[in-house]
Amino acid sequence: MRVDRLTDPHADADIDAVVALEQESFTNPWPRDTLVWELVNSDVTRVYLLRDAEDRAIAFCIAWIIFDELHINTLAVSPRHRRQGLATVLLREVMAEAAREGARRATLEVRASNTAALELYGQLGFRVTARRTNYYTNPSEDALILWREEW
Repeated sequence: MRVDRLTDPHADADIDAVVALEQESFTNPWPRDTLVWELVNSDVTRVYLLRDAEDRAIAFCIAWIIFDELHINTLAVSPRHRRQGLATVLLREVMAEAAREGARRATLEVRASNTAALELYGQLGFRVTARRTNYYTNPSEDALILWREEW
């Protein structure tokens, strides 16, 4: 397995893989055009792919690096590859690269009911610091805001 950073907005197979994982994983997935826009127009956006031995994208993370902060926007692992530690592998690499770029802390939001994600982030040193009431839709749910300071 390896982690790659997606930088080419014309890498259709990789973009399609991210879009497919989004659709498998979330009730409100990012549209393809939003992902492409981020790659073309944003200097803070980072898209990482975790690939298996056959070079297939089986997980991804979309993040922003803004000054000294890593903002994890979305993370997904293929349903058939979940609960194997792959999200941990991917996030450790994302955080390591962000640190090389000057990030010293990280933040994210997660559905309050997403116990698997909360366990993952807790193991990586993130702590719940706030709640956003009814932040998510389809279904309506609170978001928990998590931060990890200095790593």
